[in-house]
Amino acid sequence: MTDTLITRRASCFCGQLTLVAAGEPVRVSVCHCLDCQKRSGSAFAVQARYERSQVHVAGESKAFVRLADSGNAAAFNFCPNCGGTVFYIADAVPGFVTIPIGAFADPAFPPPRVSVYEKRMHPWVQLSGDLERIQ
Repeated sequence: MTDTLITRRASCFCGQLTLVAAGEPVRVSVCHCLDCQKRSGSAFAVQARYERSQVHVAGESKAFVRLADSGNAAAFNFCPNCGGTVFYIADAVPGFVTIPIGAFADPAFPPPRVSVYEKRMHPWVQLSGDLERIQ
């Protein structure tokens, strides 16, 4: 019997910036911080973290670097044509690439197991499942 490696493809809206993630993410999380709300244009953001060696990026990207409250930088890589953020790299988690799961456009994507910055969560948001919850 051979093991089949799962690969998932993500892209920006116009398809110019793409990536392939091999294997399962090491973490899928929901973030309710105000910056993720702004970044995603929604009440929260959901993202998957992969080891850098699992991800292959193709196409041109531009990066917006932001300093977090902790002082750590994160580089948000987006398509210069359509503006879609396809991945980001955070100094706080070296060796990893984080991908907004919406970029995969896959309703079967594994669910989040962690919910962070819940103190910023909109009161009408209800997350189900067995989640690690961090205020």
